[in-house]
Amino acid sequence: MSLALTGFGTAHPQHTLSQKDAAELHATFCRIDARRSRTLRALYRRSGVTRRHCAVLETSEGSLESRQSFYPPARDDEDRGPTTARRMALYEEVAPALAAEASRSALRAAHVCAEQVSHLVTVSCTGFIAPGLDTRVIDALGLPPDTQRTHVGFMGCHGALNGLRVADSFSDANPDAVVVVCAVELCSLHFAYGWDPDMLVPNALFADGAAAVVGQSPAACTPGEWRVQASETLLLPDSGEDMSWRIGDHGFRMTLSPRVPDLIAASVGGWLETWLGEHGLGVQDIETWAVHPGGPRIISAVERAAGLEKARTQTSRDVLADFGNMSSATVLFILDRLRSAGAPRPCVALAFGPGLVCEAVLIT
Repeated sequence: MSLALTGFGTAHPQHTLSQKDAAELHATFCRIDARRSRTLRALYRRSGVTRRHCAVLETSEGSLESRQSFYPPARDDEDRGPTTARRMALYEEVAPALAAEASRSALRAAHVCAEQVSHLVTVSCTGFIAPGLDTRVIDALGLPPDTQRTHVGFMGCHGALNGLRVADSFSDANPDAVVVVCAVELCSLHFAYGWDPDMLVPNALFADGAAAVVGQSPAACTPGEWRVQASETLLLPDSGEDMSWRIGDHGFRMTLSPRVPDLIAASVGGWLETWLGEHGLGVQDIETWAVHPGGPRIISAVERAAGLEKARTQTSRDVLADFGNMSSATVLFILDRLRSAGAPRPCVALAFGPGLVCEAVLIT
């Protein structure tokens, strides 16, 4: 494999909501009774999230009721909020600009001009539009009209790692390729009204953001750049219904089984040892870990599987606290923070998505 990661960029909606206020909003305008409200607030507190950026917010200040108008108070217990069509209209309005902002920052960090870009890989699982994100990012950044486009869609939280694999293939095929990988997610568009057991955890965890990275052949870059050396996939058997992501009439619906952390803890350790062994490494040789924070229990499951001390995944917990779970964009936020801090290598990036699928990338 031959992809140097020469520049990262991140972006997020302007306005934020504290986790305490998010729980209060959920309980208040979804007509949650007092007993369930206590459970709801406890769930939000245990999420590991402190604050989230949300595209639906119109201000970060003022009364909770005045901060947004996209989600009106529930009329009755059967109200499920805005239709999927309305949610997708806001996705079309916000997501392309956010993706362009992150991509522009990544190009600037990589000291690459828009005219040099040969390939664009976009990643998203929270919205659909056509013409898609790719054409709109090309127009916004002034990329060449012959930029080759690939979209990684609806793959969930590990989508950015799939995007890096695609970018690496382009670089292998053409050493002169300059590839932008951009992940953008507006998870707040899929807030579920009421007391919906399948969606309570997603409501408490997910947030909005975009992240991009520029990939080039190592031969064209300064020595010492972070480089994708290998990637791997593991599809866990009999786990298809433990994590899913489906389109409903009032947003996309996630299924997140309580079994997921245990499935990860039981399966990932041996798989990592085998895969890393193929590259002359063991789990103990990995200096830095970029674990997608699907939630505190997911991070803890990886720690158990790989025998890691909690300090080894602190950056993942910090990003979760600062931004929430931004689905596919999150792991790029983590890698950007690690790289900026001069974290040692080799590094393994891990993320999980519907299937249940584990994706891993080895960076040296």
